Amino acid sequence: MSTVNRAPTTARMMTTADVRAAADVLRPVHEAYEAYEEAFGGDRFTALAGTGAHRRRPLWASTGVKDPAYRDTLYVEELVAPGTVNTMPEATLAATAERGVVRGDTVTGGYAQARADLAAVERLGVSYGEVVEQLEQEGVAKFEQAWQDLLDAVTKSLDDKGVDGE
Repeated sequence: MSTVNRAPTTARMMTTADVRAAADVLRPVHEAYEAYEEAFGGDRFTALAGTGAHRRRPLWASTGVKDPAYRDTLYVEELVAPGTVNTMPEATLAATAERGVVRGDTVTGGYAQARADLAAVERLGVSYGEVVEQLEQEGVAKFEQAWQDLLDAVTKSLDDKGVDGE
């Protein structure tokens, strides 16, 4: 979540605070959850479930707030939806336990507003599609690097112990 929040820095500077918050994370999450509901809520999945398929759960990952202008519980409070998993840093968990206000489902039912908010961002010259594409490319590159670092560490450890890793 916070990755999307940091993406279009210059674009965020040209928006109002409300549009900024909507564009950062909360509205794109509505779109993602709506797609999830469409994938797992129709007749097609019902038929698949009848053959043993299991519903997957959306994961809201990295829900610690990076922008100091946002309250530290924002992503926990605003990303509540049925069947989701929310991973968060320990500090966010503690802040939520201390002062968070969970009001129930804050995602479903907000799809029309999410589309309107993203359209407003597009009118300001920020391409949501381009931002998502950029973030996907950066995310894949980071995971590839992390995987390579892990492989290198394991190979080094095996080499140090005289074990043939092949």
